Amino acid sequence: MKKVLLLSATALLILSSCVSKKEFTALEAKQKETQDLLNSATVKLNRCLADEAASAARLKEMEERLADMKSANKDLIESTKDMTVLTTKGAENLEKSLESLKEKDLKISRLQDALTKKDSVTLALVTSLKKEVGLDDEDIEINVEKSVVFISLSDKLLFRTGSYSITERAKEILGKVATVINSKPDFEAMVEGHTDNVPYQSGVLLDNWDLSVKRSTAIVRALQEQGVNPQQLIAAGRGDHLPLVENDSPTNRAINRRTKIYVLPKIDQFYEMIETEMKNLSAAEGN
Repeated sequence: MKKVLLLSATALLILSSCVSKKEFTALEAKQKETQDLLNSATVKLNRCLADEAASAARLKEMEERLADMKSANKDLIESTKDMTVLTTKGAENLEKSLESLKEKDLKISRLQDALTKKDSVTLALVTSLKKEVGLDDEDIEINVEKSVVFISLSDKLLFRTGSYSITERAKEILGKVATVINSKPDFEAMVEGHTDNVPYQSGVLLDNWDLSVKRSTAIVRALQEQGVNPQQLIAAGRGDHLPLVENDSPTNRAINRRTKIYVLPKIDQFYEMIETEMKNLSAAEGN
């Protein structure tokens, strides 16, 4: 640009010496117009160069963003593939879990059915005993203890003091109990003897342990004589070690002297069923 101006000035000097003032003025105006055009073109050129630089910067930014988007899209595709695999496996695992839950629910239902059936049988048994034996005597109690039916008979109803020979009244009551037991061939009858804490020292018996068991065997024999299958009978004794009340008065000691007859499902059969179902549950959990 400096060269152009220098040449223009030189030309003007030369021309000024060769042309008239009017021509010189016209040339000078023309030169100014040319200079203005040149300045305008320079401004436009600079503006174009700036726009080009900005466009190049935007292009580079867009290329970088495009590269990032391609990379993200690739990662998304890979992630989608992984999620598809996980979703498939998750669905399979969920299906297996649902099947396992169904099996467990079925086994639990079986257990509940067994327990419900047992409770129904227990209720029917209590009703049958109360109807057969009756509840007119205060020395007879028929009830349920921990889902097991029992008949509690006071000592004075069954035995004479210090004896294990049963009374005639006891034989009458035991005959009615035998009728109920005979109607339940799948049940067992456990006779459990209890004494007070007064030491027993008479005859061949050593102590209250012996007396409680001896009284139980006397009841067992009486039931057997009434036709009860001996395989259903169990004789047990507690001595004075499970009192109902403190042995601190004659009245309380009389309460503690008692015999309980438990009428219950055969334990081995019932628990075998429960154990089988629990093993099935454990096996299902393992799978």
